[in-house]
Amino acid sequence: MGDQQILILGAPGAGKGTQSKRLAEEYDLEHVTTGDALRENRDMETEHGTPREYMEAGELVPDELVNEIVEEALSSADGYVLDGYPRNESQVEYLQRITDLDVVLHLEVSEETLVDRLAGRRVDPETGDNYHVEFDMPDDEEVRERLIQREDDQEETVRERLRVFEENTEPVIDHYEDHEGYVRIDGEQSPDEVWEEIKEAVDERTA
Repeated sequence: MGDQQILILGAPGAGKGTQSKRLAEEYDLEHVTTGDALRENRDMETEHGTPREYMEAGELVPDELVNEIVEEALSSADGYVLDGYPRNESQVEYLQRITDLDVVLHLEVSEETLVDRLAGRRVDPETGDNYHVEFDMPDDEEVRERLIQREDDQEETVRERLRVFEENTEPVIDHYEDHEGYVRIDGEQSPDEVWEEIKEAVDERTA
């Protein structure tokens, strides 16, 4: 197991999930996402209740509970790539208390590119596989015909998600710009080009 401690930041559609998986495989790290951590610890008892209670009620899990779940996930990992947390300044402060980051990767992508990526996504309801109307459509005509666009991926919803992200998470990015391991990555390149830039940044800072 590697021991690099990496945070990856970026808006929805920036490619965090894709690049986090590559980081986890390349450096033998735990891929820690808030969603996975909450699902894996849905019955963890805390003074704020359990994640299950909030998830089943369709409510946002409060910061205090998310913080404890993330701490639990990080404490069992020698090295990790953290994806989807912290989302606000109070979570930033909590993360600073529980761990030290080696590298902070910020995938920068313009709003219009993000809208194109997200609004162009289509899902196969039978398999859950994701496709894209411009870059990646299935060869099988039967599969193409049954693809659907999730409500979350409709343009109006996408723009609102990006607005909320910017409002909540821009202060997080501003905070990490002063971190010695902070690196801006051009997320508009191809996934392989983005990966090469990420790998070089990680190797330079954790050699």
